[in-house]
Amino acid sequence: MSVTASTTDSKAVDLENQATITHRERTAPHHVRQRVANAAPLGLLAFATSIFVISLFGLQPRGVTVPNVIVPILVFFGGCAQVVAGIMEYISGHTLKATLFSTYASFNLAYAMIYLPGSGILLAYTDETGTLIPDFEQALAMFCWAWFIVSMIFTVATVRASWVILTTLVFVDLTLLLLAVGYMVGQVSVLKAGSATGLVTAFLAYWLAAAELWGDGMTPFNLPVGPLKKE
Repeated sequence: MSVTASTTDSKAVDLENQATITHRERTAPHHVRQRVANAAPLGLLAFATSIFVISLFGLQPRGVTVPNVIVPILVFFGGCAQVVAGIMEYISGHTLKATLFSTYASFNLAYAMIYLPGSGILLAYTDETGTLIPDFEQALAMFCWAWFIVSMIFTVATVRASWVILTTLVFVDLTLLLLAVGYMVGQVSVLKAGSATGLVTAFLAYWLAAAELWGDGMTPFNLPVGPLKKE
C-alpha cells in the first residue's frame, strides 16, 4: 500500500515539474560540446613558411629576383590556411592566437596582392619604360611601418607566454623594422639584414609548430619552449 502511494506521489511531482517548465526551457536547443582540434600547428606552419619564402627571396639566392612564385604560397597557405587556424582558435576561445593568426594571414594576403598579376599595384608604380619608380620603395616602407606597429602590440601581449613565442615576435619586429628602414633609405645591406632576421623568425616559428604538433604524447619528442607564466 505504501509503495503504491509513493509511486503515485512521484508521478504527481513529475507532472507538476513538467507543468512548470518555461517556454524558453522547452524550446532551448540541446548543445553537445564537441572537442575542437588544436589549430596552432597549422597557423604556425603557415606563418613560418610565409616568412621563410619572403625572406629567402629577399636574399635573392642563386640570383632569383622575381618573387611572383611566392604569391600562391602566401595566398593559399599563408593566407587561407592561417585564416582557418584563426577561426578555429576563436571557437576554442584563444583570443591571442586567433587574433595573431588572422592578422598575419591578412599580412600575407596583402603582400601577395602587391605582386599578383592583374592587381594593378605594381603597374601603378611603373613608368613608361617598365621600370619601378622610387615611390614604390617608399610605399613598401610605409607598408612595413604599419605592420611593425601591429607586431609590437603582439609582442607585448606575449610577455607571459613563452620564451620562444616572445623571441619569435621580437624577431618579427626586428625584421619589419629593418625592412622599413631599408626601403626608406634605399640601403640594400639593411634589406638583406631584414631578410636574414626573417629566416631566424621562420626557424623559431617552425620550432613552435613542431613543439605543438609533436607534444602531448603524439610523439616521443617534446621540444622545450620555455614557459614564462608561473604556475
